[in-house]
Amino acid sequence: MSLDQILSISGKPGLYKIVTQTRTGAVAESIVDKKRITVGAHSNISILSEIAIYTLTEEVPLKDVFKKIKDKENGKPTSISHKDGKLVLEEYFFEVLPDYDEDRVYASDIKKVVQWYNLLEKNNLLDTLESEEETDTSEEE
Repeated sequence: MSLDQILSISGKPGLYKIVTQTRTGAVAESIVDKKRITVGAHSNISILSEIAIYTLTEEVPLKDVFKKIKDKENGKPTSISHKDGKLVLEEYFFEVLPDYDEDRVYASDIKKVVQWYNLLEKNNLLDTLESEEETDTSEEE
């Protein structure tokens, strides 16, 4: 499963995967407890593949940030919790992405990235990041 099929829904905890699209929205399944919900077009939905983190020079796709975290943690859960304090989160993120824009990337954003990474890692969905990249490079050739 690629990040194109994984959603964050405003007001709902955790991450969801798209099961099917409907006329008025979509049916999504929670990655955490596998419960299905109907998401209307009025809901604020973010597809993970469309999210990027601001740096001082460019916007880095979330997929690349997840890869950097995975490399730093050797494919294991993060060494910090998303519930840690602002300074701990910022220090950790500075190790992962040294040139992130501290004025535009808030502690709440870092919290979400760490939480999402741990959710994806726990559910073995990070392996798809490598397979996506292999597909991208083979298509370019």
